[in-house]
Amino acid sequence: MNSITFGRYSPYNTFVHKLDPRDKILLLILLMVSIFFRPAVWSTTVLISAALIIFMIVIMAISRVSILKLLKSLLSMWFLILVLFALYIFIPNATYTHVAFTINGYNVYWDSFYKCGYIIIRLILMLSLTMVLTSTTKPMDLTYAFEWYMTPLKVIKFPAHEIAMTTSIALRFIPTLLEETDRIMKAQSSRGVDFTHGGLFKRFRSLISLIVPLLVSAFQRSDELADAMEARGYIPNAKRSHYRKLTFSWRDIIAFLVVAAIFGGLLFVVLYDQKVANIDLFSLIFGINLGW
Repeated sequence: MNSITFGRYSPYNTFVHKLDPRDKILLLILLMVSIFFRPAVWSTTVLISAALIIFMIVIMAISRVSILKLLKSLLSMWFLILVLFALYIFIPNATYTHVAFTINGYNVYWDSFYKCGYIIIRLILMLSLTMVLTSTTKPMDLTYAFEWYMTPLKVIKFPAHEIAMTTSIALRFIPTLLEETDRIMKAQSSRGVDFTHGGLFKRFRSLISLIVPLLVSAFQRSDELADAMEARGYIPNAKRSHYRKLTFSWRDIIAFLVVAAIFGGLLFVVLYDQKVANIDLFSLIFGINLGW
C-alpha cells in the first residue's frame, strides 16, 4: 500500500511546484485530451506515444516525482492489464488482419497487441499526470483552484466552495486511508489472517476482516474532522477570504505556451494524418516501412 503515491504532496522547490494551481489544472486537462489523440496510421500513433512518454519523463524529473514510485504504483494495475490483454487478444475484432502467430488454429493478431498497448500507455500517462499534479500541489491550493474555476456557477447558487472543499478533503484522505489499510493488514496478519493464500472463499473472508475495520476507521476520522472544523468555527455558506492569494506569473505563461504548442502540434498531426492519404510519419522520419 505504501507504493501508491497518489494524493501525497512532496514539498520541493521546483519549477512545477511554483506554478499556479489554476494553471496546473488547465494544463492537466489539455494534456489529458492530447494523449487520446489517435492518428489513422498505427506507426504515427507509436511515434506520438514515444514522444509523450519522453515528455512525461522530463516533467517527472523536473518536478522530482519518482519514476520508481510510479512503476510501483502500476503494480496495483496488473489485474486490469491482464483483463485488457484477454479482451483484445481472445476477442479479436473483425477488422484485424495482421496475424502474429497461431495457437491450435486460433489466430493471434498484432492488431490486438497494438490496441491493448495503446490503452495501457494512455492509462500510464494519465496516472503520471495525476501524480505530478497531486505531488506538486498542496491540497488547499487545489481547493482554491477548483473554487476559482467554479466561481461563475455561484450566480445560479451552485455550492462551489463546498464542492471544492469536499474534493480537496477526498484527495487528502487517499494517502491517509492507504496508510490505515496497511496498518490494519499488518495487525490482522499478526493475528493469523492470510491475505495471499487460500481459496476464493477464504480470501473473501480475509478481505472482510480488512474492510470492516477500515470503514469504521474512516467514519471515525470523518467525525473527528467534522468536529475539528466545527470547533474552529467553519461555516460553509460564509463569505470567505484567503490568507494566500493566487497569482499568475511568467512561469505559468511559459508552461501554458509549451503545453499549448504540444496540444496544437498533436492536433495538427492527427488532422493532417487523416486528411492527406494516411501519411506514415514513422516511415517518413526513419525511412522504415513496416508494411502496415
